[in-house]
Amino acid sequence: MTILTEGKHAAEFLVSEAAGSRSRERITVLSGETLVAGAVLGKVTVGAATPAAFAGNAANTGTIAAVTLGAGAKAGVYKVVIIEPATNAGKFTVEDPDGITIGTGTVGVEFAGGGLTFTVADGATDFSAGEGFTITVAAGSGKYREYDPANTDGSQTAVAVLFAAVDATTADRPGVAIVRDAEVNAAELSWFTGATADQKAAGLAQLAIAGIIGR
Repeated sequence: MTILTEGKHAAEFLVSEAAGSRSRERITVLSGETLVAGAVLGKVTVGAATPAAFAGNAANTGTIAAVTLGAGAKAGVYKVVIIEPATNAGKFTVEDPDGITIGTGTVGVEFAGGGLTFTVADGATDFSAGEGFTITVAAGSGKYREYDPANTDGSQTAVAVLFAAVDATTADRPGVAIVRDAEVNAAELSWFTGATADQKAAGLAQLAIAGIIGR
């Protein structure tokens, strides 16, 4: 006898939503994703990070190496400014795109904070106070993918629930998502493979901030 397994139906997870189409939005699901109805989604809000030296830097003062993005990274321009020069060393501050100082680092030592990880490398000429770098973090595509706290492109935050299945295995595909003012059956949601109870609880809390309440 052939055993058939019934998949999840469109909106099966939905308990209630706002009148009309207020709770729903048309979205683009990122290429490479194959998602069922009820999949918890994150949104790609940040792209690549590009460092550049201040125009006023002296020649050969140094570089920024290995910029990587993590949770909390913002699209926009970060500033890395030398505040305490020293021979083959020195201290710097890091300012995020909103003008908030997120930390102090040391030349030659990896800095990690505010969603960025990088190392300011010393050059043949020592830094002077006021010299530094920008790190431009590009805006993300705004496309959606499966929520996973291990992601670093913004989709580590749960913000929506997929209304109906979408197969974007080979290319970006259109879809519809519940993004606000709705109640969902938490037991009917679909999570990334290996999601723990704590990660699911964190995802539900993030959905609640967006106005999507798990019941």
